[in-house]
Amino acid sequence: MLQKMKRRSVEPVYSMCVQPAFIIGTNNEDNSYNFAPITWLSVTHEEGDGYLLIISMSGTKATKQNVIRNGLFSANLVNTDMLPLMDYLGSKHSKDGKKNDMNYGVSRGKVLDVPTLDDSPWVYECEVKNSVETGDSTTFFCYIRNIQIDERLSCKDTFDVDLTILDPVIYSGRYHSLGSMLGKIGDFV
Repeated sequence: MLQKMKRRSVEPVYSMCVQPAFIIGTNNEDNSYNFAPITWLSVTHEEGDGYLLIISMSGTKATKQNVIRNGLFSANLVNTDMLPLMDYLGSKHSKDGKKNDMNYGVSRGKVLDVPTLDDSPWVYECEVKNSVETGDSTTFFCYIRNIQIDERLSCKDTFDVDLTILDPVIYSGRYHSLGSMLGKIGDFV
């Protein structure tokens, strides 16, 4: 039997929300690429067997404006090898000029005309279905039009993704990584 957890109350200013780290790729008005790290990303169930990717962006950043303008983007999962790139892209702003002080490979989506990062092991190509405004944040509900995955993965079904191969960066105010796969649904009943 589990021991009762001892907890204490804290001010509601803490925001510990475990999130995978993604670098969002968009097209600028001149069709050059723009990348920015965003961690407010999840999925929700859609009609039938479909899913919608959900992403929230706040402020007036170029990435958000590009998504509002053309409704397309890529979501490139960040693995631990990509952490320097994520940190670099997060510290540079498009208003300060091109983010080209660091070398990184860029390709185009296989289905949508979006920039993708060559080093990402999992890339979503997305098209906005609709959006909701909350304060200065916009939450986009998006069709996943294509997923590019690392060839080392051999997914048998929706729940058969070995995150230890992807080695994702997990964000909750600081960067973390996964330790190990613990099992699958039903293993602990």
